[in-house]
Amino acid sequence: MDILVLTTYDESPFLLQQLESLADRGVSPTLRTVPGHVEAGESRSVRDYLEFFPAVMREARKDYDLIHAHYGLTVPMALPQRRLPVVCSLWGTDLEGPGRPISRACAPFCDEVIVMTPGMKRRLGTDCTVLPFGIDLERFQPAPQSQAQARVDWDSDEHHVLFPYPPERTVKDYPRARRLVRTVDNLLERPVNLQVVHGVDHDRVSTYMNAADALFLTSWREGSPTSVKEAMACNLPVVATDVGDVRTRLEAVDPSSVAKSDDELVRGLVEVLERGERSNGREAVRAVSQDAVVDRLLEIYRRAIGNPIDTERVSATSR
Repeated sequence: MDILVLTTYDESPFLLQQLESLADRGVSPTLRTVPGHVEAGESRSVRDYLEFFPAVMREARKDYDLIHAHYGLTVPMALPQRRLPVVCSLWGTDLEGPGRPISRACAPFCDEVIVMTPGMKRRLGTDCTVLPFGIDLERFQPAPQSQAQARVDWDSDEHHVLFPYPPERTVKDYPRARRLVRTVDNLLERPVNLQVVHGVDHDRVSTYMNAADALFLTSWREGSPTSVKEAMACNLPVVATDVGDVRTRLEAVDPSSVAKSDDELVRGLVEVLERGERSNGREAVRAVSQDAVVDRLLEIYRRAIGNPIDTERVSATSR
């Protein structure tokens, strides 16, 4: 099977890992990215997408079996060609932010639609499959904390709270994380450090997770945050805002905490740090292992190829 993959971000570790797993199953993916360079927290211009359109049209004439458009704003680039079935994956922010009208308008025209959470499925209001990105359980697995801390040069006599996101990404709300960790630092005897880790090789992320005492997610919007699932795979406790599918993922995970307010975030982080235990998250995250997710994704691809889009349904939707 040969697939054309469209994305706005070709450095996404979870997308690249999925493509590697697909290649291991005999799928040949070709990745094409919206042109232009953007820093964390920035958005691409309309011109970037307009330049991408003819490039996709030319590429789609080649001998592919389907197009998989990742993120809602790439879907309009895939739909005008009528030869190849289109699978689209909505990541979360494309159903919440400025791109929401485009994602909602384009989704009914796709042969298959993938969303990350049941909440996204309800908001989209059209037929779709809930399938978050998978986690590589070999790459992310528990390791002795003392050894991991030595490798990243963190003081073993202090608490370390991991914030694995660029501070510039507004949706992650780094100022909130910094402020709340300072509050927790004043409540505990041992110093509490907020460790901002981003831009490192993805193979090293698990080392930081094994070195940390908790993952801290203060986002005000998410789909199915990969960092939470990676932390679970390493048995790292998670303290997070109630966004996306976080509450569902952490329902059976202890210790961990899901909060709706700053006070709850502080209490949850204090409890996790005082207990000083690893979680049972690895067992809970097996349902979204990379192997399990790719199995389901291949089923979706086969369904899309075997069931061309219903032109009558599209005509009815467009009226």
